[in-house]
Parts: sequence; structure tokens; C-alpha cells
Amino acid sequence: MIQLSIVIVNYKTPSLVIDCLATIERETSGIDYEVIVVDNDSGDCSGDLVLKAFPSVRWIDMGYNAGFARANNAGIRLSNGGIVLLLNPDTLIEDRAISGCYELLSASSYIACGVQLLNPDRSPQISGNFFMKGGLNYLLPLPYLGPLVKGVGGLLRVATPHVPDAGALVEVDWVNGAYLMVKREAIDLGGLLDEDFFLYAEEAEWCSRLRRLGKICIYGQFHVVHLEGASANSTFGAEGKGYYDLYDRKGLQIMLSNFVRIRKQFGIGWFLVQMCFYWLDIPVFGAGLLLSGLTRGGGNGRRYSWAMLRGFCWNVGYITARSGTIIRNKPYFYKVL
Repeated sequence: MIQLSIVIVNYKTPSLVIDCLATIERETSGIDYEVIVVDNDSGDCSGDLVLKAFPSVRWIDMGYNAGFARANNAGIRLSNGGIVLLLNPDTLIEDRAISGCYELLSASSYIACGVQLLNPDRSPQISGNFFMKGGLNYLLPLPYLGPLVKGVGGLLRVATPHVPDAGALVEVDWVNGAYLMVKREAIDLGGLLDEDFFLYAEEAEWCSRLRRLGKICIYGQFHVVHLEGASANSTFGAEGKGYYDLYDRKGLQIMLSNFVRIRKQFGIGWFLVQMCFYWLDIPVFGAGLLLSGLTRGGGNGRRYSWAMLRGFCWNVGYITARSGTIIRNKPYFYKVL
């Protein structure tokens, strides 16, 4: 009897998948599990390479680049385990992080859990998060305005929206989708991931629905190395890690998904408030660049550039053009590729 189903989404990263599967096999014991790899129309030899190395893997071809939510949903629908783990291909399992989590989660009243994610240099990644009213933490990456918002939040003693480093069990509102383990009964009641999302923010919106059914936690004693951004950068042809680059196509997808989540989870009012901040940041961005050019003598050492401002303006304009669709909240695939 299958106890745990592990769902991994692949897009042109067979070597990452193989490395991930090798650590799963090495570090997971004592439970019956299956691995389902869902391929987003890689158009390469991913399937041949992965299945040659791990013949027991169940391989699903989506036939198009369906993104994170739709591909994971396809895997969940075909899975047999009483608990499902969504796992990024750019992860490396350590210290029984799968079987250990399974044992704790299945014996607990929690409906979902994550682990402490690590960077390759062993520094902690943000793994567990708390909901901030209106999604105001999405203002923090804004050039110039973001640090101001953060400073005001500090003066008002606003609690940090994430757990910097979980050393043991910590209750959270949502978990990073690189490693997200969920009980089947919670999925049956709360529904699958929202298929309007292509990439980014979908796990936060999903956890907002799951959270109504029960508590979510991070088991910080378990560690998984996450090569953050490796699979997404392959998709977008980007190089940066994290979610603070709002100036290129990857940044556009991040912004778009964040705004879709704000509308779905927090409502129209907060969506409009956030749009106003993003529009306000355009003249602030320009003024900051002008001031920086004057004070730094030609712009050497600038953190921002005019090219970044142009990219930011384009991205804000793109989202503004789709605001009506987002506000109506009808089914729509928010994919920028």
C-alpha cells in the first residue's frame, strides 16, 4: 500500500531530477512511496534519461508547459498515497527529511508541513511564512519605496512575515512550494492548487485555503538543500535568484502571480491599493536614479539603472492592462511565456 506520493515537476532539467531522485532513494526508508514526475513538454530527452536511471518512476507528459500548479495537480490526481509531497527538482534530500516528516505529519493533527530549506552554502532559506494583511510584504521589493515601507514597518513593530531559520517545529501560515507535504483528506476538502497560476504564489494561495481546515507547520529539524531558482531560471532564461528582480520576464511573472494571489486571497480593495503603490514607485524610481546620478558622478556603483526602470514600467503596464481580468476573478491562465 502506497503511503506517500512524491510529485516532481520537470521542465528541461533532467540532471536536477536525477540528482534529486538519487537523494530520495538514499535518504528515504521505512515507508512505501511512489515518485511521479510530471513533464511540462520539455521537448528533450528528459524522460529517457530519468527513466533509465530510475525505472520505477511514473512519468506523465503534460503536452504543453503547464507551469507549477497544473502539473502538480496532474500528479496529485494520479497519485495513490495518503499523503502527497510536492517537491522541486532542484532539491537534495538530507537526514531522512522525507520519511521523518511523513512519520511526524501522519501522527499529528497538522494537515501540511515543510522543512528547513538550505542554500548550497548551508545558510537557511525562508521556508515558512505568515500571512501579512493585504499581502503588503509584496511592497518590500519595490525600488526606493520598498526600504521605506520596511522602515515604517520596523517603527510600528510589525512582525516579520517569515521564519528566518526554523530549528524545530514552528507553526506557520504557508510553506515554500519547493517542499510541501499535505494530507490527502485536506486536499479532498480544500481543493487542488488554483490552475489560474502558472508559476509563483500558487502555494501561498493554496495554503490560505488549506489553513482554514487545520494547522500547518515547519519541521525545522529536517533539512533539504534547495538550489533556489535553478529550475525557474531555466524556464525564463534568467540568472537571478529570489523574488526581488522585478525588471525582466521572470520578474513580470512574479509580479503578475503576486497580484493574482492578492485579488484571490485578500480581495479587490487590497489589489487596488497595491497597484497604486506600484504606479507611485515609477516616478519615485526615476527621481531616485536622477539623484543617484548627481551624487555618484555619472552613475558608477548604482544599485539601479535606467534599463531596470524601463523594465519595471513595462511590467507594471502589463499588469495594469490585465487588471480587469484579475479583478473579475474568472478562470484565466496567467502565463507570460
